[in-house]
Amino acid sequence: MQIYPIQQTFQVTYNYTVHFTENLFSLRNPLLRDVIAAGGGDGRKVLFVLDHHVAEALPTLISDIKNYTSQYADVLQLAAEPMVIPGGEQCKNDPIYTEQVIDAINEKGIDRHSYVLAIGGGALLDMVGYACGIAHRGIRHIRIPTTVLSQNDSGVGVKNSINAYGKKNFLGTFTPPFAVINDFHFLRTLTHREWRAGIAEAIKVSLIKDAEFFKFIQENTHKLAERDMPAMQYLIHRCAEMHVQHIASGDPFEKGSSRPLDFGHWSAHKMEQLSNYRIRHGEAVAMGIALDSTYSYLKGMLTEEELKQILEVITGVGFELFAPEMLSHLEDDTHPKSLLRGLQEFREHLGGQLTIMLLAKIGKGVEVHEIDNELMIAAIEQLRHHAEATV
Repeated sequence: MQIYPIQQTFQVTYNYTVHFTENLFSLRNPLLRDVIAAGGGDGRKVLFVLDHHVAEALPTLISDIKNYTSQYADVLQLAAEPMVIPGGEQCKNDPIYTEQVIDAINEKGIDRHSYVLAIGGGALLDMVGYACGIAHRGIRHIRIPTTVLSQNDSGVGVKNSINAYGKKNFLGTFTPPFAVINDFHFLRTLTHREWRAGIAEAIKVSLIKDAEFFKFIQENTHKLAERDMPAMQYLIHRCAEMHVQHIASGDPFEKGSSRPLDFGHWSAHKMEQLSNYRIRHGEAVAMGIALDSTYSYLKGMLTEEELKQILEVITGVGFELFAPEMLSHLEDDTHPKSLLRGLQEFREHLGGQLTIMLLAKIGKGVEVHEIDNELMIAAIEQLRHHAEATV
């Protein structure tokens, strides 16, 4: 008797909406109530996890949440006092915070028909999404991003993670959210540094996909730097739109080697680590974009005028082009503190062959599978000289 292998193939369709609003927890704003009601059932348990930066900036937020859930108690049942967790990379570096969220999910009986709502920046959303992805094999979670970076990029995607073994995002899941709700009111609480950080991701996606969007950023650089809200709302909406379109384009869970949305990120992730996260993600991405754009120019892919435009936009928003960490152990790309070691770590994180996005021109990215270390060092030196000349 011959035993034949059994072949199984199936598809799973994921649907979620990215909503845009102001003052989500106003009693006159039924959006959150309607989003959860659309999930079916009455009186769903909801557990809120708040970024401490947001809780401090908005002292009435917890009471607003309580009043809102009381007003719409037919749909929302507050499972516990909203949790407040340290925001920023700290919540991804220390596993105790993931454990605290999972403990609350367990103790409060949050099941797969309940909801965990994370309110905060990208790091907190990453961590809470990871906890939701592994508890009960996946709990419905709603992301409520509060920073530019999370509203236009990380918060609208499907990836969740924490840091481990000295590596960024080493542990994680691909778990799509039930919904994303971008409340522009939260942006008013941001520092100038936080405000501009997310603009780096918009510059990134415009450079690799949409020259017209880059032109918008170029023409509105001053407005964006000066916190013009209409300009920022358009930037967030367009960037988020392009991000979710990319996710739907064929490889949402990154099974292949292609990582176009990680343009500028191989060095950015390493710079964050080398600086002990003194350099924030958006700032590191801005420098990573500058570095890979300069490399593209030295490689003969970009014109000098195009590179000039890119660097002017990056500095015009308020970013630095260079940090001392970029010079770390360049003579040995195997050294754990070498910036060039970031290329190998970037490949290892996804597996497969090394795939780096460069620029053929503004608005058109092109993938390469080899990097000339000597030319990359020359690009670093060129950025260093540029930074010194503008001091």
